[in-house]
Amino acid sequence: MKTIIHRLPLGHLWNSEYSIFVTQLIAIFAKYQPDLLHLKKGYERLTALKPQLAKIKAQEAGNSLTSSLEQLDHERNILVKGIINQIKMMGKLSLPDLLPYVLLMKDFMDTYGKDITTGNYNVATERTNKLLGEYEAKADLQTAVDALFLSILFDQLSAVNTLFAKLFIKRTEQEASHERIDIRAIRMETDQALTALFDAFEFCSLEYENLDFETPAKELNVLIDYYNIQIKGRHTRRNTGKEISKGA
Repeated sequence: MKTIIHRLPLGHLWNSEYSIFVTQLIAIFAKYQPDLLHLKKGYERLTALKPQLAKIKAQEAGNSLTSSLEQLDHERNILVKGIINQIKMMGKLSLPDLLPYVLLMKDFMDTYGKDITTGNYNVATERTNKLLGEYEAKADLQTAVDALFLSILFDQLSAVNTLFAKLFIKRTEQEASHERIDIRAIRMETDQALTALFDAFEFCSLEYENLDFETPAKELNVLIDYYNIQIKGRHTRRNTGKEISKGA
């Protein structure tokens, strides 16, 4: 009797999970001795692609850092704009004692805050470093920040800017150490190797009925079904979002 391996719409897997999925499949096949199941050729063709799959994983890690950098840069912009807006708002209050602090901070942000929200990553980080360095070095600025209730914003700006700088260096190091690859080409080749191995598995299950294909198939199908559920869930959420949007 033919043993069936469930199939997965491989193109719907995210790059970040694709190499993990294939590596998990390889590990399952390895447990059941592909040579004994007459699957050596197909198995070796797939395992030969492991170095390429590792490159996908490394490149996706860099992409993840890029996403984190974008979020931190966005938060940095919000904080700078928040500081400027807070200064403007405090200047509109009928509190004469605050006026010197408002004028000091307005001049300070005009000098050091410009280009942070419009410059590239390097410019924004450099300008923020100068702004924070000046603030930390001068007691009158610190007094003004306290008086205008800006301390929490400056503290968060410092934390975000420090983390941004660290991640930027880390991403630069990763990009220098990893070559840019054609993920689509690697996935297409791997898809073909996977399909060929699955087909060979099912064929051999008919040809060699004395061998146990059911046990590895069960484990493979549990894994494949898990990813099918993830893909189906994402598809459902996207469609639900579209329906809500249309209804609005």
